[in-house]
Amino acid sequence: MSLLIIWPDSDPAAVVEQAADPAEVSAALSRIGCRFEQCPVRPGIGPASDQDAVLAAYRDEVDQIVAEYGFVAVDVAAQHPTDDPGWPAAARELRAKFADEHTHGDDDEVRFIVRGSGVFYLHADGRVHAVQTVAGDLISVPPHTTHWFDMGLVPDFTTIRFFRNKEGWVAFPTGSDIARRFPDADAVQARARALGAAN
Repeated sequence: MSLLIIWPDSDPAAVVEQAADPAEVSAALSRIGCRFEQCPVRPGIGPASDQDAVLAAYRDEVDQIVAEYGFVAVDVAAQHPTDDPGWPAAARELRAKFADEHTHGDDDEVRFIVRGSGVFYLHADGRVHAVQTVAGDLISVPPHTTHWFDMGLVPDFTTIRFFRNKEGWVAFPTGSDIARRFPDADAVQARARALGAAN
């Protein structure tokens, strides 16, 4: 399930807002200029699906987003557990790449999750907004918004990424340690599971 948790950026123990209803998540994120919506999930996309298969399955949505934002590059990022003995170390390295606060300058960060889940953290208006995204979720982080992404200890997701920069993902770190002061993706996902079980 999708889940939004908001804390003051000075106190990770004080939840000021929480929402699991997609319409409520969208409304709350719109206050900081972030777009959040849910799209239909196409069948047949699994951990082994390659980039061509994913883009073909979501061609209509991809074309619409590219036209709307004027993106010049699209790719698919995917991770899933494997039996390769080197996978845990590679997963830790990849997680670390995105897990500190950064911006993308003038570029929006638009991600369409098509399998699995991950948590985006947006630092805006003196608050930290943690958004667990799941299959079917589209999220757009506005330009210059400080944020980070945590894929968890055992990354398992497939997402379509959109870029205005032909070089793809280019980040500008803020140098802040704020990401290490707030609950990580595994804690947010555990909270989402508990809420889902209770409902």
